[in-house]
Amino acid sequence: MDLVVINLIDGLFYGLLLFMLSSGLTLIFSMMGVLNFAHASFYMLGAYFAYQISMYLGFWMGLLIAPLIVGIAGAGVERYGLRRVHQYGHVPELIFTFGLALLIEELVKFFWGNNLMAYQEPEILKFALFSVGANAVPAYKVFMIFTSIAIFVGLLYVLTRTRVGMIIQAALSYPRTVEALGHNVPLVFMGVFGVGTALAGVAGVLAGPVLGTFPGMAFVLGSIVFVTIVIGGLGSLWGALAASLLLGWLTTFAASSSFQFADLLNFFGMTRPEDMSESYLRDLWSLTLPQIGPILPYILMVLILVFRPYGLFGKRDV
Repeated sequence: MDLVVINLIDGLFYGLLLFMLSSGLTLIFSMMGVLNFAHASFYMLGAYFAYQISMYLGFWMGLLIAPLIVGIAGAGVERYGLRRVHQYGHVPELIFTFGLALLIEELVKFFWGNNLMAYQEPEILKFALFSVGANAVPAYKVFMIFTSIAIFVGLLYVLTRTRVGMIIQAALSYPRTVEALGHNVPLVFMGVFGVGTALAGVAGVLAGPVLGTFPGMAFVLGSIVFVTIVIGGLGSLWGALAASLLLGWLTTFAASSSFQFADLLNFFGMTRPEDMSESYLRDLWSLTLPQIGPILPYILMVLILVFRPYGLFGKRDV
């Protein structure tokens, strides 16, 4: 029972981290139709900027300032880069954002090197908040969980209860009508792109001390973010949350499971491995669930695309 509770907490932590990344990307993707391959690179920049700021001003100032810098950088990328490329179609956008991701990674290596940075959580949160059996739950992890929940509530309120949110949602479906009403739609797009990248920056600031701050951190979470928005559905904040939590718990429980496929094969009466002539069948017999845990999100994504192409909560096909 203790292991189940710990897995629930760890899965919640990882899932809400994915949500902070995917919420910004799903806003950008649904509004502008831009598949931003550099989104995880802004997550990495958030961690590195926060690390640099924390050396002089402390962790909390890094948490406040780093996402603002990342958001301004993202808005600049949209204004002076993507806006010029957008008129030529999706392929140039993909090439642009892919090249931007490579450029950011090389800049990070140039300024900070290839080593793991000594970026740590604040001293005030360096203690175990409570224990579940023999497992201690760090206060910083609980802080991250509640911060992610607060971000979700804030985004949901802005998008559904404020004038700004109504303009954003209207610009998504009827950009020309919104522009005819006197609103600056390009400015709205730039603002959404900036907020989306700032959310990625927040995720980097919070995850850097736990998951490590190093040049490959964008690659670690880059692909899984796109899996999340595909499963959740384009443009759906609830979908991003549901898919993030689902993937968080799926990967966490799979990593701690002791399930072996030999038990399943025995149940169906398959022959013992020593009787198998094919080597891949013997490998299948010895396979365990933790070994395939990292690919489970991608298997789920394929199933979603086959049976529900618009995702769990989406309204448009991917």
